[in-house]
Amino acid sequence: MTIDWHSFWPPVLLSLQVALLASVVAAVLGIAAAWRMAKKTFRGKTLLETLFMLPLVLPPTVVGFLLLIALGRRGWLGRLAESVFAEPIVFSPWAAVIAATVVAFPLVYQTMKTGFEEVDRALEESARSAGAGEWAVFRYITLPLAGRSVLTAYILGFARALGEFGATLMIAGNIPGKTQTIPTAIYVAVDAGNQTMAWAWTIGIVVISFILLLLTGRLRKRD
Repeated sequence: MTIDWHSFWPPVLLSLQVALLASVVAAVLGIAAAWRMAKKTFRGKTLLETLFMLPLVLPPTVVGFLLLIALGRRGWLGRLAESVFAEPIVFSPWAAVIAATVVAFPLVYQTMKTGFEEVDRALEESARSAGAGEWAVFRYITLPLAGRSVLTAYILGFARALGEFGATLMIAGNIPGKTQTIPTAIYVAVDAGNQTMAWAWTIGIVVISFILLLLTGRLRKRD
């Protein structure tokens, strides 16, 4: 059995698009949350951090089910989104992006938080004493010094979003040409007995993921 290249590329391209958007959103949210949590101590911090990390340990199908309840037509978020975009979010490419963002965020957040915590506080205090505001301190001191951790977090988030399956299947489904990503395409190919296509997609995602992990390893080795 030969590879159907016409069927091969749509899940690959959609997976890359979903992973790119999800990793960018997760990175922006991760920077904001990690910077705040790394420098502040407040009541309920542990509880909030536990909530941030929860998608990392929950079964992806549970995450997907909760998202389906929240973003479905019976959920207020789903009704709000449908009133704004004139169509439901669930079983759309945006649902895949949301699912990938949620499951990638804990990994992004924890990696960035570790990087921000390693920044020398004396340098930040020196900048403040010289009259720099919090934004200036973050932009010119904290972020550059934690830059490798931030970049590593982004790459790991991209890799995690690329491989997301359970939550994506629950909330976005498996619609060829619309919401079918590499993981869901592999699942369907195996279920249909199409080992050739399953192997093609598997090799593709393994190669991409290997390259991404290799990049993170090189970034860490430079620290």
